[in-house]
Amino acid sequence: MTDCAATVIGAGLAGCEAAWQLAKRGISVTLIEMKPVRMSPAHQSRLLAELVCSNSFRGDRLTNAVGLLKEEMRIMGSLIMQCADKTRVPAGGALAVDRDSFSALVTKTVSEHPFIRLVREEAVSIPDGPVIIATGPLTSDAMADAIKKLPGAGTLNFYDAAAPIVFRDSLDESKMFRLSRYNRGNDYLNAPMTEEEYTVFIRELVQAETAEIHGFEENRVFEGCMPIESMAKRGFMVPAFGPMKPVGLVDPRTGKEPFAVVQLRQDNASDTMYNIVGFQTRLKFPEQKRVFGLIPGLQNAEYARYGVMHRNTFLNSPGFLNASFEMIGRKQCFFAGQVTGVEGYVESAASGLVAGISLAAELNGLTVPVFPTYTALGAMGRHVSSPNADYQPMNCSFGLIDPLPVIPGQKKIRKKEERYQAVADRALACIRELSRQTGG
Repeated sequence: MTDCAATVIGAGLAGCEAAWQLAKRGISVTLIEMKPVRMSPAHQSRLLAELVCSNSFRGDRLTNAVGLLKEEMRIMGSLIMQCADKTRVPAGGALAVDRDSFSALVTKTVSEHPFIRLVREEAVSIPDGPVIIATGPLTSDAMADAIKKLPGAGTLNFYDAAAPIVFRDSLDESKMFRLSRYNRGNDYLNAPMTEEEYTVFIRELVQAETAEIHGFEENRVFEGCMPIESMAKRGFMVPAFGPMKPVGLVDPRTGKEPFAVVQLRQDNASDTMYNIVGFQTRLKFPEQKRVFGLIPGLQNAEYARYGVMHRNTFLNSPGFLNASFEMIGRKQCFFAGQVTGVEGYVESAASGLVAGISLAAELNGLTVPVFPTYTALGAMGRHVSSPNADYQPMNCSFGLIDPLPVIPGQKKIRKKEERYQAVADRALACIRELSRQTGG
């Protein structure tokens, strides 16, 4: 261990990843987590790295941008990816985990590291010295006030929603079929709907009573976590082109794609709980039971967790943070996670990885590594640091990553999957070299 020390505030995905990257490079870390001393409205567990919304880390193929991001993180020695891979549950082409086992493994691994000291208390101020602030989208009021006092740190709020989880043994699977989209396994339960059933469902959904949330505005909901009832209010067919799209799901009983479909994904290793995919909601609990009971197979569903909505906070990061997630106006003060405006579990952990590696390099007197913008890690750094008049949270996508260069005389790759694979190959070659240079 070096004589250097750092503080990480927040032990979610980003904070745990940042603390791990610092500790593995010999930096003594104080990791501050407010749970269970103070619990936010959305948190239920005292475990670190709690998965508040879905249990899915999304696509796991290299031709999917978040799949590339995950592979880059694996190469860089990501704690979050190690734990996710060890606790995965079936999810077709996606990486999904048993949420309790995942959080328990992260908690155990972090707590047992000799260079990490876990402190259970609410941080209400930003300490002097090297620090990574990873307080997440549920940043407490006191810490949010402290962040606002930093020069250039204007904050914005929007609202985020979580989908309900039902017990499998309460489902009528005779009305459902097992299949992953495009025949990529049989990891999802699918509830098919006829046009008539869909029409009744949408009618009841838009008329259902929603929970009042102080300060809620429809236009401040992040598009990637839009409540299902908000989608339905935008247009009758909006859900059918979104989470209820039937594309790639042929019902084996009819040999045809249904008019619409509701997918349920395994949520734990014992296969006893299922997440209703894409059904983030702010309906009142009795209304969830009534309206979602119109879905074939869910008429008697029992809920392990109803859908909830909560505040989400993020920085106006461009002009405030650089591509390493470090404050431009204060050296060795970094931010990580959804508070920076990266969106999603993987992206949050990735920002913690970059922040932890970068701060460790500064403390060890080394050159801070530069993740090129043709890598997924570098592209996310560019997103938070580039000028943007309408800055919004963003998932990783190939649209953020530098495209392949146009070489005169060389034929352009026309097929999208082949092109994305070439982008991934280029990125991973770079990340492997960076891993060797940084001790990943």
